[in-house]
Amino acid sequence: MGTLVALNVHPLKSGAGIPLTEAVLTPRGLLHDREFMLVDAEGAFLSQRKHPRMALLRTAYDGEVLSVNEFVHKAVDDGGVREVTVHGRPCLGVEQGDEAAAYFSDFLGLECRLVRFTGHRATRRGEGELAFADGYPLLVVSQESLDDLNGHLDEPVPMNRFRPNLVFSGLGAFGEDGVGRLRVGETEIELIKPCGRCVITTVDQETGVKGRQPLAALARYRAREFEGQRQAMFGQNAIPRTTGNLKVGDPVEVLEYKA
Repeated sequence: MGTLVALNVHPLKSGAGIPLTEAVLTPRGLLHDREFMLVDAEGAFLSQRKHPRMALLRTAYDGEVLSVNEFVHKAVDDGGVREVTVHGRPCLGVEQGDEAAAYFSDFLGLECRLVRFTGHRATRRGEGELAFADGYPLLVVSQESLDDLNGHLDEPVPMNRFRPNLVFSGLGAFGEDGVGRLRVGETEIELIKPCGRCVITTVDQETGVKGRQPLAALARYRAREFEGQRQAMFGQNAIPRTTGNLKVGDPVEVLEYKA
């Protein structure tokens, strides 16, 4: 048995996360997670990989109004629908208008547009669905995994470097790697594949400044071969198998281990 110790939602893809005490788990992950996205003129998504300043986009969203720093935007659900891409894979977004585009273009110093997810988008594996998340609707990490990593660093990093939706304690360091299925509160999730980490982990989420750690340390001791690529692994991508309410403090029970 373990415990759910943190919940985080990211209404704007690559914007700052919001810690929650309670959340609704839907088939696409936590309600409103990665519901909005910034795209360039070609419709390709923007992220902290190339634009670390996006970490400074502090968000709040109640299902109707998206607030980002001082900018307040009434979500548009009847605007023009355009094709956009996440890692080259096409999906659909509803245009959120010129005022939003002007605000984000000015903030980032480049022309971009804000879109809101619509339609259906399937995961590559596991028959799940998601909004604008990279590939899976949930990212889960054990607190002990971060504690272990910080033992390899001169300066510890907070969990928000990894932008997880669910953080557990009680599974042990990298215990999530061996788990196939979990009951979390009244819901069940399936852990599908390890998460190969990218340069976003090197962006300080408070300042938007990029460094070298913790990716360099992960590459030294957590590099694994997966699907023909050698990647620095940290956390697991997961798919909800049942939905419901979650709250910090919920029990976490291992239902299945991976073969």
